[in-house]
Amino acid sequence: MDEIQIESTSTEVKEQPETSKKNGSAWAFIIAVLFIGLIIAGIVILSNQPQEVTSKVRDIFIILLAVEMFIIGVALIVLIIQLASLSNLLQNEVKPILDSTTETVNDLKGTVKFLSDNVTEPVIKLYQSMAGINRLLQMFKIKK
Repeated sequence: MDEIQIESTSTEVKEQPETSKKNGSAWAFIIAVLFIGLIIAGIVILSNQPQEVTSKVRDIFIILLAVEMFIIGVALIVLIIQLASLSNLLQNEVKPILDSTTETVNDLKGTVKFLSDNVTEPVIKLYQSMAGINRLLQMFKIKK
């Protein structure tokens, strides 16, 4: 009975992230529709107001757009500074690491070549000679 309860709770936990994503999307859609509805209602209400009220609202929106442009300008400056910092990081820290890694790989290639020439080749030649002697002895039937 306990095993059945454990399995049911594990399936409930797996289902929760999927439903939370669906709920988040539904809430975002509802908020977007309400926002668009508020904008349309505001336009309709302003169209029936005197010109003085409409001009004040227009001035407020112009000020808000100016503030928005200022914020976007600051964000672009910060973005450019971050790109310069990333470029500096790549040139001064990552490139030396890559150069050091390349140098290490080249050293390892030299070490492998040295071991191949001085250790592996003599052993292979020794086994080759031993196999030749063994075959010669087999031909003369000295060894069974």
